[in-house]
Amino acid sequence: MSSASTPPPRIATRYGTPKPRRHPRRARVLTLAALSGAVLAAGVFASTTGSPPVDSKDVGFSLGAEGRASVDFEVTKDRSASAQCAVQALSENYAVVGWDIVTIGPTDPGEGVNDGRTTSQRTDLRIDSPAVSGGVNACWIVED
Repeated sequence: MSSASTPPPRIATRYGTPKPRRHPRRARVLTLAALSGAVLAAGVFASTTGSPPVDSKDVGFSLGAEGRASVDFEVTKDRSASAQCAVQALSENYAVVGWDIVTIGPTDPGEGVNDGRTTSQRTDLRIDSPAVSGGVNACWIVED
């Protein structure tokens, strides 16, 4: 005869011996530890990746004289920093038909808005073929 905790030999041969039962308290502790670690990692990531040092917003686009286009945009950055922005004009099939890198230097508190952190910019681009839109591709802080 077999005891209640061990299955008969024929069943054990067919299905294998049963696995020992896990303790529910231990499983809860391990789950809480894993969740705490994930929350801590997310907090560290969020605190180290803050907001970007420079941000841009497209405001407008217009076609000028033959072969020219104007792009209006706003740049938000630290007043004392210099930034560069890659500005582009696009054709109707999203091909880049005009491109320029614009440098935005330090600003005074009275310029623009947000105590001089946000300034309006306009750049004229030479375009190779008809453009239907334009805007900022990317901006970055220039290291002095």
